[in-house]
Parts: sequence; structure tokens; C-alpha cells
Amino acid sequence: MNDTVGVVSTFQTPYRSNHPDVTFVEQIQQAATGVLHAAGMRPDDIDAIVFSLAPTTFMGIADADRWAIDYAFGTGKPTIRVHTGGATGGSAVHAAYALVRSGLYKSVMIVGADRVADTPDAQEVLNLIFDPFYERDVPLSTNTVTGLICSRWMAQHNVTQEDLARVTVRQRSNALKHPIAHLKGQITVDDVMNSPMISYPVKLFDICPRSSGSAAMIVGDQSVLDEYQTRPAFINGIGSISDTYWLGDRMVPSTETEFFGYELLKLAGKQCYAHAQINDPFNEIQVAELYDPYTYMNYAQLEALGFCSPGKAARYEDEGAWHIDGGGVAVCPSGGTLCSNAISVAGLARCIDAANQVMGTAGEIQVSGVRNAVANSNGGTWQFANVTVFGDDHVDS
Repeated sequence: MNDTVGVVSTFQTPYRSNHPDVTFVEQIQQAATGVLHAAGMRPDDIDAIVFSLAPTTFMGIADADRWAIDYAFGTGKPTIRVHTGGATGGSAVHAAYALVRSGLYKSVMIVGADRVADTPDAQEVLNLIFDPFYERDVPLSTNTVTGLICSRWMAQHNVTQEDLARVTVRQRSNALKHPIAHLKGQITVDDVMNSPMISYPVKLFDICPRSSGSAAMIVGDQSVLDEYQTRPAFINGIGSISDTYWLGDRMVPSTETEFFGYELLKLAGKQCYAHAQINDPFNEIQVAELYDPYTYMNYAQLEALGFCSPGKAARYEDEGAWHIDGGGVAVCPSGGTLCSNAISVAGLARCIDAANQVMGTAGEIQVSGVRNAVANSNGGTWQFANVTVFGDDHVDS
């Protein structure tokens, strides 16, 4: 078994509504070529490939990973596809980590792409995650469920719609320095408040875009890191938990986790921090790249991951705690999923942006003095949660 697993290189294409100039497999090839070039590696230097690929219904192609094998230079190599909904990218990183940590392979490429806007109604596709007998005809959707969860969470913690709007203002401002981000710009709280209501209290500017793009990461053992990366981001901790598919089973007195309070993510975070030997996230982690396709998720996940106590994240926002400059923790310097959401690789993008911060390769969004960075993602009907800690020094776990 390998004690050390680290990130060798990363690559992302720009996230846009559409990329009509390339096909899905050409997007995969762009990412695979880019990540190999960034590492100074050749296709033969990669032992195995993990495809980060959520539902392909958006683009109407079944099992698109089979189509993409040649384009990812995977002919004759072991390949595996990972799919946990929005959590797919983070789960794919964990799968690659396990393949290297086990000693089975020395180097693994994680690669994926998505084209969410290829369908005229992405929400109709997303609604397929709900149980067809009891939930789908309500009708539930990711937006209506988010509205219900957000309403309860806001009432519990005395959070206002204006508090949520400040997340969008911060993240779109952060994204101005991230050349590949989809949504960016200087907007105001009033701009967010005046955007169309989608599902109370969630407004249009509280929601992520439908993005197209691709991403890739190479992870390797110590021998690979010694050869190809002088400043790796070590994967020091992982935590991953899955819950029952049935929403009803997570809302009854017998449930082990509180559906509305991100208890599942809290458990995954504790597991991850134990491996990474993180005892005080706020003071030991400098960057948090959160999976936040909705504004309230930014605050709720900061609380679940131990950066502050429940109900305090919005107050800390007012105090500047989550800002890049002068804050306690730089939250989503990339703009996060709220600004770019190619679903299959959204979690991978969070890991890439976190790892880049540790490696010092984040470009204009680089935060100074980053020793540890955390990334997370969630998927399905919130029944998948994973957390990853990247560090500038290897920690035995």
C-alpha cells in the first residue's frame, strides 16, 4: 500500500453555456491533453483512468465514457466510470485516490465533461432523481426542494434573503479574476433581490448556471510526484458517506441524520478531518471550495464543515470572514459552483481549484499562504456527500 497520494497536475476548460465548436469527446480530449501537458507527462505515463461522468441524459448519449476512451488516451488501460450525481467529481477523485493508495496503480487520470445546456430543459432531466411513485408527481424539482429546505433553514437561523444575496455578490466578484468562470461581475444585493423568484425564497441569482466544460486531474504516488511535481498537493484526508435514496426515510424520528441540516456532510467532514489531522478548520484551513449551486448551501456547508457554529455563517459574512482579502477563510476564490456548474465535473472542479491553491498554480485567484484547502460536493437527492483535504505537506493517516 502507498502511504502518499498527491496531485500532479490539473486542467479545466472555460465554462460556458455551450461549446458548439466541439463534441463531448473532443472536450474530454482537451482536458486529457491539457492535464498531461501541465504535468510534462505522456499518455503512456498514465496507468488507469477514472471518468467523472454524471447522467448523460443532458446530451442524449448513453454511456458516453465508452465513446470517450480513445479520446482520453485510454485504449488498453483499465477505466472506471463514477456517477454520484452532483457529487460525481469528488467521488471520482476519491476513487482515483483509492486506486493509487492501494498500490494497484502509480498514476491515475481523472477526466470528465458535461454539456448541461444541450437539453432544452435540464430541470426535467434533474427531476428524474426523485422517486417516481411518491415524489416526482408532487411535483418536486431541485429548485422546489431547495426552496423548501432553504425556507426552513432560514427560519431556524434567522437568516434573511439579503444575507443569501451577499453570497452571490461575493462569489461573482471572486469569479472576475477566474478566466474560466461562467458567471461573473460586480452586482449588488439589490440586483439579486430584484431577480425573478423561482421557488420562494430562491431567486434566479441565487442559482447556478447551466454550464458546459471539461476538467481533469492526475494523481500519483510518491515516485510519480518525485518525477513530475516539485510542489504537489497531497491528498491528506477524504470522507465520503451515502444515505438512503428515499427522502421520506430522512425526515422521520428514526433517521440517523437531519436532512435539513447537512448532517451527512458533517459526518463526512469529521471523517476527512480525522485523516488529515485537522482539529480547527477555521484556523488550519485557508481555502474552502464548496459545492454551492444555491446561495444558502454556501452558509449551511460552512457550518456543517466546522468553520463556524450553526446559524453564524451569515453573520461572519457581514464581518468579511469569508472574503479572499483579509478574511479568516477564503471561500470559493474561483466563484464556486454558483458561478460554474458543469454537473459531471463540478465536484472535480472544486477539488482542482482547492489543489491549485495548495500548489500555488491558481493564477489570479491565488490566495497567499495556503497550507491546507478543503473541497466538497453533494449529489442525488442530497444522499451523497464527500469531502477532501489537500495539504502542502504529507500527513500520515
